[in-house]
Amino acid sequence: MRRLVPPEASEEYLDLDGGRVRVLTGGETDRRPVLLLHGGSIDNAAVSWYRLFAPLSGDCRVAAPDLPGFGATSGIEPVGGPADQADFVARVMDRLRLAEAVVIGVSMGGDVALNLALRHPRRVRALVLVAPGGLIPAIANPVAHTASWLSMQLPDRLLLGAVNLANRFVRIALRAVVHDPATLPEEVVAEVGREALRPNAGIGYLRYNQACIGRREMRNNLLPVVDRITVPALFFHGESDPLVPPEGSRRAAALMPDARLVLVPECGHWAQLEAPGRFEAEVTEFLTALDRGGPRMAE
Repeated sequence: MRRLVPPEASEEYLDLDGGRVRVLTGGETDRRPVLLLHGGSIDNAAVSWYRLFAPLSGDCRVAAPDLPGFGATSGIEPVGGPADQADFVARVMDRLRLAEAVVIGVSMGGDVALNLALRHPRRVRALVLVAPGGLIPAIANPVAHTASWLSMQLPDRLLLGAVNLANRFVRIALRAVVHDPATLPEEVVAEVGREALRPNAGIGYLRYNQACIGRREMRNNLLPVVDRITVPALFFHGESDPLVPPEGSRRAAALMPDARLVLVPECGHWAQLEAPGRFEAEVTEFLTALDRGGPRMAE
C-alpha cells in the first residue's frame, strides 16, 4: 500500500522486538535530536507530523516512529498503555542511537511522551505536548465513563468491527476531531483514509484504551505525579478541542515547575495541523530558548 511521506522526510525500518518499525527521519545526524510521537485512533507518524518535518529538518535531526499497531510498523503486537509504549520508545531511541531528545507528542503520543519523561528522564531534553492524553481523572461524567469502560470489555471482534464500520466514513469522522476540516492538507486526509483500510486498523488504539480506562477512573491519569517532570515543557492545545479537554493541559502546566501553555482559539484536537503557522512559531521559540539555557545539568 502506498504510504504518505512528509516533505523532507525519508523512511527507514528498524528490526526490533521481533518485527519491523517504520521510522520517518529527516535532518542531519549531528544536529539537535527531536523525536515525534503520533496520536491514537487511525493516526500514524506521517499524518500527525506532515507539516512539521520540513520546518524542523533544517536545524534538527528528526525521527518519528509508527508505534506498534499503527502505520507501517509490522510484526509487533500493540504494547497497550502509555507506560509500556514509553518503554518501547526508549528501545527505539537505543536503536537510533539517540541518547536524549526533545520529545514532541500529540494526544496519545503526548501521554507516551509524559511517561517517557517519568520513566526514562535522562532520555528527554524537553517536551512539546499537543492536546496530550493522560491528564484527566475520568471521562466527562460517571455515566459516560462507565459506558466507555463497559465498551472496552467487549470482544475484539465486536470492537474492531465497529471501528471498521466507522472507518468507512473518514471525512465525516474528521469533523468530530478538528474545528475546521478545510484546514487539513488533502494529503493527510487521503492518508487517514488509507490507514482506515489497513487490516486491524485501530487495534493499537484499542489496546491503549483498554489499558487506560478503569471501571471508575482513568488508570493513566498523571496529574498526581506530573510535577516530578522538571524539564522545560510547552503545552499547545486548541480551545475548541472536542476530544481532550484543555483543562488537563492547563492543570498540568500549572503543576510542572518549567511549563507553559498556549491555547489556540478556533482550533480543535489536531492543533499542530490546524494551526501550523502558530505551532511552528511556538516550537521555534521554545527550541531557541532551550538553546539559550544551555545543556541540562547532570542529575
